[in-house]
Amino acid sequence: MKLNKLSPEESYILDQKGTEAPFTGEYTDLFKSGTYICRKCSTPLYRSEDKFHSGCGWPSFDDEIPGAIKRTPEPDRRNIEISCRACGGHLGHVFAGEELTSKNTRHCVNSISMKFIPSSSDD
Repeated sequence: MKLNKLSPEESYILDQKGTEAPFTGEYTDLFKSGTYICRKCSTPLYRSEDKFHSGCGWPSFDDEIPGAIKRTPEPDRRNIEISCRACGGHLGHVFAGEELTSKNTRHCVNSISMKFIPSSSDD
């Protein structure tokens, strides 16, 4: 698998499980048609039609591309960490039971963990 070169800030989030400050990510308020891919390995992670505005300060999705996301309970078992199944890059956390969408799931993802690829219809 080919891995993309990461900046120090990108490596902090993806490799060291950091978190970007809320309301600072480039994709928090982006609602164009396209696909979000892993910044580290370019694996497709999320589709724009599954993105919603949750008000939490990070991009939120209520579904993922099948097989793209790995879920790992944190040691305290209070949160579930999500990562790219292909490369292990840290994405954020997933929450259930908030009733924000009909799927009742919120993937709270660091913008810096992803790259947005617009659909060809947005060209």
